Amino acid sequence: MARNIAVGVAIVMLLIAGGSIAADTGKEKAAGVATEKWLIMVDRGNYVQSWKEAAEYFKGAVSQEQWGHSLQAVRKPLGKIISRKVITKTYQTTLSGAPDGEYIVIQFETSFQNKKSAIETVTAMLDKDGQWRVAGYFIK
Repeated sequence: MARNIAVGVAIVMLLIAGGSIAADTGKEKAAGVATEKWLIMVDRGNYVQSWKEAAEYFKGAVSQEQWGHSLQAVRKPLGKIISRKVITKTYQTTLSGAPDGEYIVIQFETSFQNKKSAIETVTAMLDKDGQWRVAGYFIK
């Protein structure tokens, strides 16, 4: 009897864990869609629009003018995108230097016209209005 209860508890725990994995997958998917739409803006040189569509936290950290200048200096020289492939997606609730919240850190293996191999790291966050938006962008 005690063994049956233990097995029953273990099954319930697995079902609960499975539900949370599915929820995280849903969050990762939503963040991924928002991130890819945002990256298309950047790829097309729509830097002002990418700033406007970014998370409130992002807009508070960098002005629209600073963002435009940074992308002109760093992103534009790389040229057109050749390919971009997701290599990792990580759900986190804390990030160094950022307020606690819900984040998905997505790394892409990317090839540009003038840089064959790069790693783009995009951090999406769940904004105050419940929408996933980009809060950070780095190219290595």
